[in-house]
Amino acid sequence: MQEAARVQQDQEHCSGARDQEIRAALDQHWAASDANDFQTEHRIYHEDAVLDYPQSGERTRGRSNILNQRASQPNKKRFTVRRIIGGGDLWVTEFILTYDGKPSYTVSIMEFRGDKVARETQYFADPFPAPASRAQWVERMP
Repeated sequence: MQEAARVQQDQEHCSGARDQEIRAALDQHWAASDANDFQTEHRIYHEDAVLDYPQSGERTRGRSNILNQRASQPNKKRFTVRRIIGGGDLWVTEFILTYDGKPSYTVSIMEFRGDKVARETQYFADPFPAPASRAQWVERMP
């Protein structure tokens, strides 16, 4: 029984250390994204990573193709991370992606294999005005 408890504790410690490493890699990734540092931004991906944009029906295969399609975008981009949550192989980042001054509320779902992203799916949404009919039950978000 003591051996099983020790093994579980060791696994939790390793998992916690890995989660910290992945979180640091995500922080570096999003900071590099905001700085238009494409080389650093794309270090987080496996060579055979897949990126899906379900709303446009696009799939990009391979780290170099992901980097090239992003680097070719003519827009001035800014990234403002609102929240990163996750653990193990699954991490979600909520952020505001601003293209040429126009915000898009974005969710990135990253699936890790080891210490790198194997698959990412991103969803984008434009802001919209809050209807007056809900005003008495809601508060404005910052």
